[in-house]
Amino acid sequence: MKTTKCIAAAGAVSLLALGILAAPAQAQRDPAYAAARSSGEIGEKMDGYLGIVGTETPELRRLVNDINIKRRAVYAQKSQEEQVTLDEYALATGCQLILKTVPGEKYQAPGGVWETRTSAPPKRDPRCPPA
Repeated sequence: MKTTKCIAAAGAVSLLALGILAAPAQAQRDPAYAAARSSGEIGEKMDGYLGIVGTETPELRRLVNDINIKRRAVYAQKSQEEQVTLDEYALATGCQLILKTVPGEKYQAPGGVWETRTSAPPKRDPRCPPA
């Protein structure tokens, strides 16, 4: 049943891929976000949130916290609509966000290790629904 719910959440994520992060998308257009992402200072985590990859600074912490708070609000709303837990919805979204990384960007691979995306597909968490 949990797998079915996770797959349902993934389906919702796929259908809502452009709109799911509408609120955080505005923050993500911030030049500081783009610079931190392209330089590898922040990356996508398996749990659907951003993480700081290297040395934390107050500016990076504020940026990541701001985006993660907005993501959590969207996840909470969408998970209720899809009748899945917030964690299931966040994981399914994290799987999709990692798939959308581009070469040079950081993402969290299974086991929690930070990887740099290459032209090859990213390493996926076994809990991720099929792509």
